[in-house]
Amino acid sequence: MKPTAIDLFCGAGGLTHGLVSGGFNVLAAFDNWAPAVRSYRLNFPDHPCLSDDVANLNAKRLAALGLMDVDLVAGGPPCQGFSAQRIGADEDHRNELVHAFGQVVINARARMFVMENVKGLLGGRGRATASRFIAEMEAAGYQVTHRVLDAADYGVPQNRLRVFFVGRRREAAGSFTFPVPTAVGRRTAGEALADLPEPPADLVPLPGDPLHRRSRLSELNQRRISLIPPGGGFEDLPVDLRANCHKNGAARIGHRAVYGRLHPDRPAGTITARFDSFTRGRFGHPVEPRNLTLREGARLQSFPDDHRFVGTQEEIAAQIGNAIPPLLAEAVAKAAYEALERDSASDRVLLLPRLVAAE
Repeated sequence: MKPTAIDLFCGAGGLTHGLVSGGFNVLAAFDNWAPAVRSYRLNFPDHPCLSDDVANLNAKRLAALGLMDVDLVAGGPPCQGFSAQRIGADEDHRNELVHAFGQVVINARARMFVMENVKGLLGGRGRATASRFIAEMEAAGYQVTHRVLDAADYGVPQNRLRVFFVGRRREAAGSFTFPVPTAVGRRTAGEALADLPEPPADLVPLPGDPLHRRSRLSELNQRRISLIPPGGGFEDLPVDLRANCHKNGAARIGHRAVYGRLHPDRPAGTITARFDSFTRGRFGHPVEPRNLTLREGARLQSFPDDHRFVGTQEEIAAQIGNAIPPLLAEAVAKAAYEALERDSASDRVLLLPRLVAAE
C-alpha cells in the first residue's frame, strides 16, 4: 500500500503533484482561498480538497474525516510574514500558521512531516517562529531537521531557495536524508519556454491555451522593455526613462531586478505572485519585448501544461507564484517515501522474532 499524506495550504496543487509522483496517496488537501480550491479540484478530482482553515483541524475533526495516523503531513504555510521584501514590523498574524501546521501534525499523529517556507524563516523576521516551531515539535516526540534547497537543483528552471523542515517520530529507524541534486546541468529559462509560440498580438489567448496570452503594456513600458537586454534591469534604461523612484540607481535604492528581463541562458529568478509584470521583477520575456504570460510562469514553476488554473489574471498569477514547484516537491517526497520505507522494513525485522516465537 502507498503511504498516506495530507496536503495543508495546498493552493492549486503544486505539492500534491510532487507527493503523487513521489509515491504517496494524498487522502485530503486543505486551503481556504476559493480560487485555489477550485483549481485544485479541477486537477485532482480524486483527492478531496476541503475549503477549511487549518486552525480548525483538531483531533476530533481529523478523526471524523478519517485522517488519523497518517504517514505524512506536508505543506507550505503562507510565507509573506517572513519575506525580506515585506515592509513593516516583524510580527505578522500569518506567522502563527506555522504553529497551526505543527498542531495538525500532532493531532493527526503523523509519522512524519515536511514543511516548506521561504529562507526568511531562518532570518531576522522568522527566527523566533522557527525556534518555537522546532521546540514544539520536539516536545511532541519528533526529531526535526531542516535544510535550504534550491529548486534549480531538481530540474526546475528557476533559482528558488526554500527551507524544508522535516520531522520524524523519535522511534524512527534512521535519519532523514535530503535529496541530492538531480539535474544534470541546470535548466534555463530559454529551454523551458523555447517551444511555446509567441502569444497573439491582439491580447487574446493562444487557441487551445487560455493561459498563454500577452498582457497590455503602456506605450512608455513598451519603450522601456524594448531597451532592456536579456538579463537586464532598470539600470539599463536611460535615466530619463526610469521611474522617478529609480533615477538614483540601484546602488542607493536596491531592487535591481525590477523592470527586468529573464536571461535565456540561465534559470529564472524566483517566480512570485506578480510575475506577470516586468515592473515587479526580472519577469520580462527573455527574447520578446513583453511580460511573461501565465503559461510561461507555470512552465518556470515546472507545472505540467495540462494543469488547469481558474480565476482572474491576478488570482492565477498568485496561485502559480505561491506554489511549491512540482519537481522540487517530487524530489523531497521521494526522500520522505524512502525514509518511511526504511522505517517499515525495520519494523518488519523487529516484528519477525516475535512472530516466530508466537508460532
